[in-house]
Amino acid sequence: MTPAPLHLAGERLMLDPAGVVSWPARRTLVVSDLHLEKGSHFAARGRFVPPYDTRETLAKLTLVLRRYGPARLVLLGDSFHDPMGCDRMAPADCAALQRILASVEEVVWVLGNHDPVAPRGLPGIAVDALVDGPLTFRHEADPRALGEMSGHFHPKATLATRAGGISRPCFATDARRVILPAFGAYTGGLDVRDPALGGLFPRGGRVFLLGPDRLFSVPMAPMRRRPEAVA
Repeated sequence: MTPAPLHLAGERLMLDPAGVVSWPARRTLVVSDLHLEKGSHFAARGRFVPPYDTRETLAKLTLVLRRYGPARLVLLGDSFHDPMGCDRMAPADCAALQRILASVEEVVWVLGNHDPVAPRGLPGIAVDALVDGPLTFRHEADPRALGEMSGHFHPKATLATRAGGISRPCFATDARRVILPAFGAYTGGLDVRDPALGGLFPRGGRVFLLGPDRLFSVPMAPMRRRPEAVA
């Protein structure tokens, strides 16, 4: 895995092809949108999908934590797909999550729209937003913010190749913010050209598409203003 360096608010960050951000100066690893127990959420509503999303997501998170050895783990919201997700976890998956949380000194649960309350019975603190020095961590981006890391949108972008366009999850960045891709196994994506996401980058920026072992950086064009209606 070859991470890509990025500077935000004077801090050096490392964007990892696994879709996480390392902040070496604070020994912090940032992960967004695990959506644990999304499969069981759908199953309870009659939409049956393979029930392995939590296991796959936790296995991937375990590998990333071994690689970086952080002291603090910041989870940027929607860690569980719904407020009762933690209660539905299989015992083996719950034990795996407990091992992950025990491997770091501090766990911060940033609350999201899917998990607006802290998970029960798990260590860590729950906050609406975390401010540490020049950086702010929240679930959904604030257009006015500077030095912000967030998730929520599950950004993806398309890279043109000779064989056609390849769509991949990505980091979306500019001088003000970084929006992380979703980390969970069962998560879709929103194209960075969508106004809901692209509108946060009115002057453009860069996207870093996730590859198997490296990132692919391409510019993100500024959003075009829609022509005003003529009265």
